[in-house]
Formats: sequence, structure tokens, C-alpha cells
Amino acid sequence: MGGLKQVNEYETGNMLAVVVVVVVVEVVMIAIVVVILVVVVAVVVVVAAVVVEVVVVVVVVVVVVVVVVVVVVEVKVVFIIIIVVV
Repeated sequence: MGGLKQVNEYETGNMLAVVVVVVVVEVVMIAIVVVILVVVVAVVVVVAAVVVEVVVVVVVVVVVVVVVVVVVVEVKVVFIIIIVVV
């Protein structure tokens, strides 16, 4: 009987070891998936932020250029009017 009990305990130990290994593997897999998701989200956020910044910079540059062009044209028009009047 003692021998049988020993075998049963050994089997139970093996089963426990297998269960522990499976659980650990599952947890590790889930952790890896979570880390990958977090990295992907972070990359997407960073890319989105960069794109938004580039768009803002482009808009600002365009506005500045338009304002400068308008001012230059107005100044030229004023000069032409002054020259024509004088």
C-alpha cells in the first residue's frame, strides 16, 4: 500500500507541476500580449502626436506666409497709390 501511495503522491506532484507550468506560461503569454498592446498604443499615440504637431506647424507656417504676403501686397499697393497721387 505504501508503494501505491508513493506513486499517487508522485503523480499528484507531476500534475501540480504541469498545472503550475501551464499557468505560468499562460500568465507570461498574457503579460507579453499586454506589453505588446501597450507598446502598440504608445507608438500610435506618439505617431498621432507627431502628426498633429506637424499639421499645427504647417498651418502656422501657411498662416504666417499668407499674412506676410498680404502685408507685402498691401504695402506695395499703398506705395503705388502714394506714387500715383504724388
